[in-house]
Amino acid sequence: MTDRLPSAGAALAHQRTWFAELQRRAADGEPVVLANADAPQEIFRALDVPYVVNQWWASIIGAKQLSGAYLSRLRGLGFPDTSEQYNSLALAGLLGPDADGGPWGGLPRPSLVVAETSGDALHKVFQAWETELGVPYYAFESAAEPDVPINWWELMPDRWEQAIGPARIDLMTEELLGLIRHVETLTGRALRQSRLREVMRLANEQAEWNRRTRDLLARVRPCPIRVSDVIPSVMIPQWHRGTQWAVDAAERLYHEVRERIGTGVGDEPERLRLMWIGRGLWHDMDVYRRFERSHGAVFVWSMYLALAADAYARYGDDPLRALAARFCAFHDQMYTPPWSGEWYVKEARTHGVQGAIHLISADSRNAWATTRCLRQAGVDVLEIELENADARAYDADDVNRRIETWLDGLAS
Repeated sequence: MTDRLPSAGAALAHQRTWFAELQRRAADGEPVVLANADAPQEIFRALDVPYVVNQWWASIIGAKQLSGAYLSRLRGLGFPDTSEQYNSLALAGLLGPDADGGPWGGLPRPSLVVAETSGDALHKVFQAWETELGVPYYAFESAAEPDVPINWWELMPDRWEQAIGPARIDLMTEELLGLIRHVETLTGRALRQSRLREVMRLANEQAEWNRRTRDLLARVRPCPIRVSDVIPSVMIPQWHRGTQWAVDAAERLYHEVRERIGTGVGDEPERLRLMWIGRGLWHDMDVYRRFERSHGAVFVWSMYLALAADAYARYGDDPLRALAARFCAFHDQMYTPPWSGEWYVKEARTHGVQGAIHLISADSRNAWATTRCLRQAGVDVLEIELENADARAYDADDVNRRIETWLDGLAS
């Protein structure tokens, strides 16, 4: 098989073209938004406001091996550089006398930044956009609900009101209305309900293709594609959610997986099926295939496709309320037990994995609960405490040695 999945190559090429167009629109004076991954980007899509996802931009900085230099720049300017690194890289690129904006010609200075306040440190990072660069910050509250459904992935598409609780959805719906008023004032554009409804329809269609792909990869043996290809094939279209291009990209990935069934990802037979839990290791994506030849170890799962399959689809007559439901419990699904733990166990079982590598960042709250749930379910877990967006702390030899020792034990 070729070394790069065509859908991954197409997504990466599309992203280059899209970003160049975004830079052109910014140069022409259009407002650009920087939004965290847990912010409802569908509002900007429906208003045709160009936006960049903060974590995607951080992944580009990491892949270019620039994260260490950017974080050191933050430290030189008197800011903390050992907390919320993943969320700080975009800010670092635009701060200070030697600011360069970042790779690919640089991130245009946004006119608005948007994030959920999932922690005090994250809140401080986004407040710095206002205090240091004069960029307004729109914050969403992070709400919780005492009664939690374990099987949220079954309820979310159609019974999201039951899964999340009306109070949380009420709050976020009001906050969305505030964001819409803010963006309408900023741009002079007006949101049409029919346009938002169409964006939601396309996003749901994309999620359905992602679910089919995830379910297919869970069933087939050996795994026909590498997770390092799945990640760009899924996540780049995810940041274009609500477009026909993103739907077509998700469908293309599904068909490519079907066509490759029976091939296997490497030269050696698949002997161990693994999960990678946590964020992508952007400055060393080769880690996902390093042990295929020595151990027949194949990563068949990452949260990026799995969340795309289970966490995004929301159907209903009220597109704004359905959009609020899409993001009310976004962090819960990944990080808050029992939401997260039961889901990881479900995914481990359906994919038939023997083990999981759990990348734990300093701000990965409740990571212990995820590991405990998996171990109680019989899944061997290797925890690696590492900040994915800070290459300064990365000792590749140590990480490789720990994984190799763990795989030796798993195979015996």
